[in-house]
Amino acid sequence: MISLDPASAVPPYEQVRSQFARQITERELAVGTRLPTVRALAAELGLAVNTVARAYRELEEAGLIETRGRAGTVVSAAGERSRERVLRAARSYAATAREQGLTADEALEIVRAALAG
Repeated sequence: MISLDPASAVPPYEQVRSQFARQITERELAVGTRLPTVRALAAELGLAVNTVARAYRELEEAGLIETRGRAGTVVSAAGERSRERVLRAARSYAATAREQGLTADEALEIVRAALAG
């Protein structure tokens, strides 16, 4: 489900957060899918509990997951809405790029730079 790259300059919590975020937005994890508990995932990955808790907290703040007490942490329906919002923004960006005379390669390079920055 989640794998860490110990040689990466990216902090472990961010590796966990970004992998879950990608899996949710790419629909690899469906709405309602139960995530491992913070303690279980921390033990599996060899991380401190607070590291995983930070990743989960940021995912919850982004609306991608929700904690339901004893029922655990699940993929939120808001994650689907987030994907739709990004799709609308992408369509708007594509229309603007065309209006400005950018090629598809130029427009994609701008997006890559924005995502990297």
